Amino acid sequence: MERPNERRRLPPLNALRAFEAAARHLNFSRAADELSVTPGAVSQQIQNLEDYVGAALFKRTPKGLLLTDAAQTALPALREAFDRLAEAASLLTAAVDGRRLTLTAAPSFAAKWLVPRLGKFEQAHPQVDVWLSAGMEVVDFATGEVDMAIRYGSGRYPGLEVIRLLHETVVPVASPELLEQNALERPEDLQHHILLHDGSPDADDSCPDWAMWLAARGIRGVDGARGPRFNQSSLVIEAAANGRGIALAKRTLAQADLDSGRLVIPFEASTAVDFAYYVVHPKAKGRLPQVKAFVNWLKAEAEAHEAALRTLDNGAGI
Repeated sequence: MERPNERRRLPPLNALRAFEAAARHLNFSRAADELSVTPGAVSQQIQNLEDYVGAALFKRTPKGLLLTDAAQTALPALREAFDRLAEAASLLTAAVDGRRLTLTAAPSFAAKWLVPRLGKFEQAHPQVDVWLSAGMEVVDFATGEVDMAIRYGSGRYPGLEVIRLLHETVVPVASPELLEQNALERPEDLQHHILLHDGSPDADDSCPDWAMWLAARGIRGVDGARGPRFNQSSLVIEAAANGRGIALAKRTLAQADLDSGRLVIPFEASTAVDFAYYVVHPKAKGRLPQVKAFVNWLKAEAEAHEAALRTLDNGAGI
């Protein structure tokens, strides 16, 4: 059996970094700018690596640099190795700073569902500081800066641990004060109301807008295209709660306002959608105690939320 000290010595990390950057840019100058070194230093590192492997890594052509076949073959594995190194470094940092848990979530989910519950987690786990970033962009876990994310989508997130938290339905909602002024007893009465539109960029074809919702129920005489539009689900819910009109709302996000009486469902016409809310994180991050604790807490909160909805719906005869 080969002993560890007999294994082939690895090439210098700086040479590998220079090669990866140069291969990505196909330009030594841009690689040098990224690495904060001179183009000559990048060229020297590439030469060192070529001497080490005994083969050329780049072809110099009149149109610029091209990768050799050997470089093209090795590059994906090298990039994966750098991702693993970044992941390992983030785990070391997290192990040292076990108080911090960093996560991202969509702004509407963070504001309407997650943040109102976070106090309970903090009480149960005072040793953990939650750093929450709300944004629509998909986080790059390879940087190691984020431990986990809560995503609204299809559930297909390759290379990550994926746990479904909550399903979603869409329901019409309005403020009780608005309905006192202008009755809404059946869908046809929507012609006398302003329709509020959720324009959040979810890309879920199963989530109905007003035109789809009205067409599915064969309702005529209501213009499903008119009315204000908002780019976040939380904004359209707030607009409805403030009496601006009738909204088609994601029920998970609107439920707290329904429970408090700020919103009511004027008639039962819910639509289940394909997308759901998922917790996702790299497998290695799942070994961190703060991630384990937060995932278990999220699952318990989600189960309690959906159980409460079932009780409400059964009580209403739905």
